[in-house]
Formats: sequence, C-alpha cells, structure tokens
Amino acid sequence: MTATYVIEGREVTSLDRFWQVIGEAVNGPGGYFGTNLDAFADCLSGGFGTPDDADFVIEWRDHEASRRALGHAETVRQLRLRRDRAHPANRTAVQARIDRAAAGQGPTVFDWLVEIIEEKAPGRLRLE
Repeated sequence: MTATYVIEGREVTSLDRFWQVIGEAVNGPGGYFGTNLDAFADCLSGGFGTPDDADFVIEWRDHEASRRALGHAETVRQLRLRRDRAHPANRTAVQARIDRAAAGQGPTVFDWLVEIIEEKAPGRLRLE
C-alpha cells in the first residue's frame, strides 16, 4: 500500500515552517522529519517515519505558494545564517551565493528541497 504524505503549500511560509509541515505530514502532530537539509535527506532514506518496505509519495499541494515563500528572499536569509556559522575560509564563497540570490539568481530553498526529494526518493514527489 502506498502512503501519501501531503504538504499544504500555503502553510509553508519559511524553511522553518517547512520542517514543521513535513514532520506533521509524515509523523503526525509534533512529528519530526528533519530540521536541516542533511537530516531531511537522511529521513527520506528511510527509517524515520517513511515506510521501509512500502512505497510512499509526497504530494505537495499548491506548491507554487511554497515556491514563492521559499524563493530568493528566504534563500538569502538561509545563506546568511549559513555564512554566520561557516568557517572563515568558507565565508567568501557563501557570500557569493548570497549576492547571487539577492540578485534573484541561482537555486532557491524550494529548489534545494525538491532536489533532495528527487535524489533520495526518485519519482515520489508530486507537485500539484
């Protein structure tokens, strides 16, 4: 039997809110399914609420609302947080990514999430 995990796109207003929405979609109220990109990728690999031996689908409804909320402005915000925690030798590279995102260029947070889902759970994402 295929499990369907539904993300209501209008509820995703930031990356922090995405972690809450996906956690609850997969594991119920207060559920966990990652709180950073690496943990999310690990969760998609199985053993953290996704069925180990069954199919699942992530149905991202009204994904365009999420795409807007997780666009370049949110990307800049996330990259600034990353820059502030980065080793000094890496800050210039992160700043270059911030500059691109601030100019409306390059991948967004939404793109990062879709890429992770497609890599770790190929064919299991439905954008609606």
